[in-house]
Amino acid sequence: MDDRTSPRLQRREVLKWFAAAAASAHLPDCCQEAQAAVPAVKGYGTDPVLANVYKPGDFWPLTFTPEQRLAVTALADVVLPEDHLGPAASTLRVPDYIDEWISAPYPAQQKDRTALLPGLQWLEDESKKRFQGSFASLPETQKHAICDDICGTGTVKPQFKRAAAFFSKFRSLAASAYYGTDAGWKAIGYVGNISLASFDGPPPEVLAKLGIEQTVK
Repeated sequence: MDDRTSPRLQRREVLKWFAAAAASAHLPDCCQEAQAAVPAVKGYGTDPVLANVYKPGDFWPLTFTPEQRLAVTALADVVLPEDHLGPAASTLRVPDYIDEWISAPYPAQQKDRTALLPGLQWLEDESKKRFQGSFASLPETQKHAICDDICGTGTVKPQFKRAAAFFSKFRSLAASAYYGTDAGWKAIGYVGNISLASFDGPPPEVLAKLGIEQTVK
């Protein structure tokens, strides 16, 4: 997370907190009122134990209701459907990633939460208004009809501007989840960090694309 997204405390306030904390450390236990005046600063907690297996919701309460999860799953599969390159987003647990992301108690994630939750509500309301059903229950043609109206930020109609901003954020989160998996890597031809017995230079098609010539042997 980028620390610049979080408001900076004034130096004077930080020094006041440090002084109060140092002073309270030498007070007797009966001075509870004075000790309570020191603000409780919330940090990031401890690092997870990497040898453990964690389940969704182990670190913080998750957000999505069952209805929201259905909508998120359906929308993720519209954005990243199963095709010849790879499986659908839901198969790779993209909805789980998005739920964890917007549930995290950090400024950037909480900002995305304020964009996604109203957007999901709009999606449900629009689906019921147009097609008398929840988004997840619609046939693919009707899902695409709604998404086609909000899939661009520069060409959408004025009444869809806010929904388009939601869709853009959702698409970014879904893609970041999808292309962080082995199947996502395979879909874009990324092989990762692998050892090579020998390296003969960039492939000829790459050199041709860049319009350069291999000169080092």
